[in-house]
Amino acid sequence: MTAYRNPAPTVDIVIELLHHPHRPIVLIERHHEPLGWALPGGFVDYGESVETAARREALEETNLTIDLVEQLAVYSDPARDPRKHTLSIVFLATATADPIAGDDAKTAAIINPWDIPQQLCFDHDRILRDYWQYRFYGQRPRFGSG
Repeated sequence: MTAYRNPAPTVDIVIELLHHPHRPIVLIERHHEPLGWALPGGFVDYGESVETAARREALEETNLTIDLVEQLAVYSDPARDPRKHTLSIVFLATATADPIAGDDAKTAAIINPWDIPQQLCFDHDRILRDYWQYRFYGQRPRFGSG
């Protein structure tokens, strides 16, 4: 009998804060390995839709009730997470309150485009580059680049 190994589905959420000038986004500082700054997100639970997972993870990590706006892209590079092969469905969302760190988030921060931390976990630097390209220039991420 063949044992199949599949990537683990995850979600990441770019949350824009509508009540602030310049529509900053929310990042969390991770409390667990890998350490560093990241977009809110996490693993999709069995029996859960990716949309439900995104709302749940945002609430758990930032105490924000979000409105999902659209999917940005799927990121599936086998090396994107040092713990195991994951794929991430990335959502754009909005919120109208300030974040409060919770769950495995050590800190929750409001970040403007010019203040992105240097140490981002996973492939979140790439996701944010793609997000800024889409947000400011209307260019969606290209397929086949990872």
